[in-house]
Formats: sequence, C-alpha cells, structure tokens
Amino acid sequence: MHAHYIVKLTSDERETLERLISGGTKQARKVKRAQVLLATDSGISDAEIAAAINCGTATVYRVKKAFVEEGLEQALNEKPRPGAKRKLSGRDETLLVALACSTPPLGRARWTLQLLADEFVRLETVELETVSADTVGRRLAEKDIKPWQKKMWCIPAVDAEFVERMEDVLDLYAEPHDPVRPTICFDEKPCQLIGETRVPIRMKPGQPQRVDCEYQRNGVANIFMMVGAAFPWRQTKVTARRTAIDFAEVMRDLVDVHFPHAERIRVVMDNLSTHCRKNLYEAFPAPEARRILRRLEFHYTPKHASWLNMAEIEIGVLSGQCLDRRIASQAELEVQVAAWTRARNDSGASIDWMFDVTSAREKLGRAYPVPLHTATQAAA
Repeated sequence: MHAHYIVKLTSDERETLERLISGGTKQARKVKRAQVLLATDSGISDAEIAAAINCGTATVYRVKKAFVEEGLEQALNEKPRPGAKRKLSGRDETLLVALACSTPPLGRARWTLQLLADEFVRLETVELETVSADTVGRRLAEKDIKPWQKKMWCIPAVDAEFVERMEDVLDLYAEPHDPVRPTICFDEKPCQLIGETRVPIRMKPGQPQRVDCEYQRNGVANIFMMVGAAFPWRQTKVTARRTAIDFAEVMRDLVDVHFPHAERIRVVMDNLSTHCRKNLYEAFPAPEARRILRRLEFHYTPKHASWLNMAEIEIGVLSGQCLDRRIASQAELEVQVAAWTRARNDSGASIDWMFDVTSAREKLGRAYPVPLHTATQAAA
C-alpha cells in the first residue's frame, strides 16, 4: 500500500515554483513537476492533477514523495529510475548534438525530433533498432538545443563606421527636446492595397466576422513616417510612390509646414538611395533646394541597423493598430492613416528610448573595433 504524502509549501517555495512556471525557457519535465507541487498544495487530488497536466498518477506520487523525503530541489530534478539504462549517452549524445546542428535533409527546412531519431538509427550510430523522438527531445533539451526553431536576427558588420553612426544617433536621442533644433526620425513603408471581391459578413453574437478568402490586388501605396525623438509628435503622408521627388517634397513639408520656426531640423534616417541631399536639387530649383537644405541636418543609421531608427517602432504601431486589414484604395488609406495619426498625437503617445551610448559600449563592447595603437601595444 502506497504511503500518503502531504505537500505543504512555504511562501518562498510557492514563489519559486510560480516563477519557474511563468518565466523563461525551462525543461518541460521540470515545469510539470512544479505544477504538480503547486496543485497538490492547493488540495487537488492526484487523479485531477494527472488529467490536468497530462501525466500519470504514478508521476504525481513520485514528485510528492521526493518533495516530502528529499526536499524541493530533488522533487524538481528527476533522477534516473533504478535499473534504467540512459539512452544516447556519451559518444552517442555528442553525435546527436552534431547532427542536430547540421544541415537538414534535402527537401526539409529544418530538423524535427522524429527526423533526428530516424537519421540516428539509419547511420547505425546506436545499438538500438529504434530511438524515440521523446528520447531525442530529452537529450537536446539538456543541451538547450532546438533544431526545429529558427530566430531572425540582425547581424551587422560592426566596424568604425558602424560605431560612429550608432553613437551619433544615440547622442541625438539622449538630448532633451529643443523646439529650435528638433530631432525627427524618418522612414517609409510600402502598403499593398487590397479590395474585397465579396462583401464581408458582419459579426454577431457567437459568430466572428467572415471575410472571403478571395481578394483583389489594387496596387501599392507608400506611407512616409516622421516621429519626434524626444517629444510626442508624429506626422504621416501617403503617396503613390517612393521616389526621390517624393522624399524631397516631404523634406520641404518638414521645413515649411511642420517646423517653420526651427533653425535646424536633425533628421535620422536609414541608407536608402532616395535619402540623399542631391535629390532636393532634382526636385526643386537650386535656390529652393539650398534654402531647404540649410535648415536640415541628416544623420544616418549604420548600414544593416535601421532598428536604431525610432520611426521603425512607430511604423510597427501603425501596422498593428491601423493597417492590419484590407484597404482597397489610396484615398481610403489616406483617410485611415490620417485618423490614426490624429488619435495618436491627441493621446500624447511617445517612444521611451532606453538604449544609449553607455549601454551600447557595455553590450557591444567586444564587437567594437580595436584602435590601431592599442592593438600595436598589445602585440608588443
């Protein structure tokens, strides 16, 4: 007859378990054991716990026993059962990691646990007829390897030019707002115009809105975004294209319409070919182009690092709040984007930028270029 184990957690133990379940990437088994302990402490029966977290009542019993007899740490960290031989250990485990980090088979985008298990047996690296996907998953979880996942990442070439441009932009962001010399972040976003071929069916209680899977492409428009770096202001402009002429006209609006009393407007932007001073001479007579440029000061983000541009954040907000739907025409797009811009400005929304030069040097310090005289001294 099984002993009856009573689980009573202290407040510190309960807080530790709740933190384990809620945050970070942890081993699934460890999280499940934490759930067992919290549920048991709440008075839930073993059968109900097993059904809720998809495990056996024997597992619930073992977790409770380990907690009562050995403590919280032993209850969370599973020990091999007596007599059970560990599968894929030593050399086999090393080979599994190497296989998971290799190129997947032809025709497959990434490794799955079952693919890895089948390939492991096919290569005859283990003395087993089969290896389960669960076993492969447990061995990889111990190494924190997830071959079925891929993370998009920005991988810039950090050189002296990258650092100079980054710190130049970050210094601008650190300055308080000066109406005479405002800092404006500038970017643009193409927007595909999509019309309905059938009228959507409006939602009603118990039924979501129904939109036909067929739609009609009506071309592409462009949205220019301007946002204040240190004050709650943004302005948008919808155009049919994104040419050098369009860029020049937006810069003229910035000078004459939006900030007519500013002595100098510092504009942060990325490295698109249309973002050039010369384009104003292509759009306007030389005296007019010169007049506008005297009031503008361009600051470029590093190449492959447009994430340093606050306007990208604001475009992300615009996309989620306004553009995540079908908009059929440029005229409708202009109305919708203008309404979003007014509401966003009226709310006083601003961007709380936390990354500064000090943070950059701390987090990217190893990637910073080594000055020539320092490298020479180190070699000596």
